[in-house]
Amino acid sequence: MPKSVSSKALLHAAVGGALAMASMNAATAADVVRHPLLGGSTFPIARAVEVPAGKTIIFHSGTTPSPLDPKAEAGSAAYWGDTKTQALSTFARIKESLDTLKLNFGNVVAMTVYLVGDPAKGGRMDFSGFMEAYTQYFGTKEQPNLPARSTVQVAGLAAPGMLVEIEVQLVK
Repeated sequence: MPKSVSSKALLHAAVGGALAMASMNAATAADVVRHPLLGGSTFPIARAVEVPAGKTIIFHSGTTPSPLDPKAEAGSAAYWGDTKTQALSTFARIKESLDTLKLNFGNVVAMTVYLVGDPAKGGRMDFSGFMEAYTQYFGTKEQPNLPARSTVQVAGLAAPGMLVEIEVQLVK
């Protein structure tokens, strides 16, 4: 008849296994190669990102902002906010989704940003407003990983007054 195993021994085995898995995941994250822009550019995106075989790639749907002031007139600037405000809201919503998937912005390897021209900017996209939000999440001391990224101006999004939609691809 087999010997019984103490609960303390089981706990040590479980903790050891969890630590081994965590260190294995941390080591494999280093396998993703992020190529910097050429010419010594410090612009906070990667020129290219290489994902080795055996990684899981996650395609996250586009995310839009929450209203800044739901009591304001629907579709107005007061309702949605400017590009920076909408981008911050969108990144917060992406973070919330990634948290439920047990992922974070460090897992993002590619990003497509859709910006609508801002009427307050003569119908041009507010790229600098977007970048003020983006650089709070990417290329920071806490989260230095940079995705390959494209940013385009589009004619419109799902709701009037909405200026920002962001789609990300992640690797784990």
